[in-house]
Amino acid sequence: MKWLTRSQVHVDRVACPWLITRFIDNDAEFLFVPTSQITQVAAETGAIPFDAPEVELGHHGERCSFESIILKYDLKEPGLLRLAQIVHAADVAEDIDKDPIARGLKAIAQGYSLRFPLDEENLAHQFEVYDALYAWCRWQAAPGS
Repeated sequence: MKWLTRSQVHVDRVACPWLITRFIDNDAEFLFVPTSQITQVAAETGAIPFDAPEVELGHHGERCSFESIILKYDLKEPGLLRLAQIVHAADVAEDIDKDPIARGLKAIAQGYSLRFPLDEENLAHQFEVYDALYAWCRWQAAPGS
C-alpha cells in the first residue's frame, strides 16, 4: 500500500512509518509532499494519509498520529504502548516533560533531520533508533524487568 504524509519528517512522521512498516504493512511505500498537496495526492494515488491536518490517522484531541494508528489497528502490545507514550510526549510540545525520554527523542529527530534532509534517507537511518527504543520499551514492559 501507499501511505502519504507531509514532507520534512520529524518525530511523529518518522515514528508512524516505523509503526506502519513493522506492524501493519511490511511493503509500505511512503510519499512525502507539502501539506497543501495531501488531499490532491491522496485522491490521485489512493495513498492513506497520516500525520496531516484533518485526516483519520492524524492528531485528534490529545492523541498524536502514532496513537491514532495504534487505535485504528487495535495494537495493544505493552512495549508498543510504552513507545507511544514517549512518541506522544516528544511530538506534542506542551507534553514534552511528561516522559523523561521525550526530550532525547526530539533531539535525536532534529539531529537526523539536519544530517539527512531527504525524508526517505532520514527514515532509513532513524528506523534503527526506533527498533532499539522499541526493544528497550518491550524489556521495560516485561514482567519482572
